[in-house]
Amino acid sequence: MLSFDEARARLLSGVSRLSPERAPLPEATGRVLAEDIVAREPLPRFDHSAMDGYAVVAAALDGQPPFVLPVTGESSAGKQPSPLSPGSACRIFTGAPLPANADAVLMQESVHREGTFIRFEARPRPGQHVRRAGEDLACGAVALASGCRLSAGVVALAAMLGRTEVVVARRPRVTILCTGDELRRPGDDVGAASIPESNSAPLAALALQAGAVVRVAPIARDEPGPMTRAIESALDGTDVLLTVGGVSVGDHDVVRPALERAGVTLDFWKVAIKPGKPLAVGMSPGARVLGLPGNPASAIVTFVLFGMPLLRVLQGDSHPIAMALPVRLAEARKRSPDRLELARGTLERGEHALLVRMHDNQSSGAATSLASSDGLAFLPAGTGLLAAGAFVDFLRWIDG
Repeated sequence: MLSFDEARARLLSGVSRLSPERAPLPEATGRVLAEDIVAREPLPRFDHSAMDGYAVVAAALDGQPPFVLPVTGESSAGKQPSPLSPGSACRIFTGAPLPANADAVLMQESVHREGTFIRFEARPRPGQHVRRAGEDLACGAVALASGCRLSAGVVALAAMLGRTEVVVARRPRVTILCTGDELRRPGDDVGAASIPESNSAPLAALALQAGAVVRVAPIARDEPGPMTRAIESALDGTDVLLTVGGVSVGDHDVVRPALERAGVTLDFWKVAIKPGKPLAVGMSPGARVLGLPGNPASAIVTFVLFGMPLLRVLQGDSHPIAMALPVRLAEARKRSPDRLELARGTLERGEHALLVRMHDNQSSGAATSLASSDGLAFLPAGTGLLAAGAFVDFLRWIDG
């Protein structure tokens, strides 16, 4: 068995970013930039006021306070004011251009207005309440680097730079092929030994979360010929094929040989993790292939830890591995002697750190702990107990 780190490194090595395309800025959230966005002008573009108040030439104030100055003009947003003469003041509003010669803004709460004059007690310092041109970004600076995933804040910055569209990586096309004679689609007649197919929906949700587009293929039955044909069809026009179930070594586990007959070259198929040991990874001429275990917890865990980073790398994401949180164990915990255990747990607020409390039922088929947990605790292999209070990594489902 490969270690978790080695297996993921092998999966992600040599993966190239998909082709670029243009996306309208309002529709680009969640996409990954495929080129740098450079500031074509400084941000802000001109000196402006950060407050409602009065612009003055602080350097020209003589004597000691209190100061009394005539108000000789006004500056409001979207209008260019006249230059300000030393020894006078200009009424100014938040976001309005600073008049030429002015070097400070007095907050209106600090000023007493008397007709066409203002009176104030404290000498302003140059630069007070002024936002200078280029203080956020200089003209020609890289504002957003290729590989950045567009959040609402990133979209806001691109809009401030005058962009109406951005160049992003094409969304990866993911095909999900669930396998097994026991499976039935929702709405199908209930057979005596059938179970609902329940993996495609959560896997599709996670793939969408990682920026992909998803199609779900018809269920493939456990027969070599039909399985091979189903895989060949699913490989057509996809970037990533997810097969679910049938990758172990049982008599009815026919997916691995069917993948090979369909032209998939397998790299490895066992990883030292719990759950999720029977994970098959390979490539066809046009697609990456992940053969996931069939139990729901195993399928979801392996896709979160392997499939979602793969989808991010295909988009050129500069941070394809989701950040795990350091948390403390709420209780002592047994661990696997030879496999990294990925245990479902719930976060709690401790006195000085987040705590994770593990669910009692860690079965690969346990849906209740999938639904009620916040994510996965990484419990390293070893002998003896992990003590209560020990730090472990924790990956939230929402961050996966």
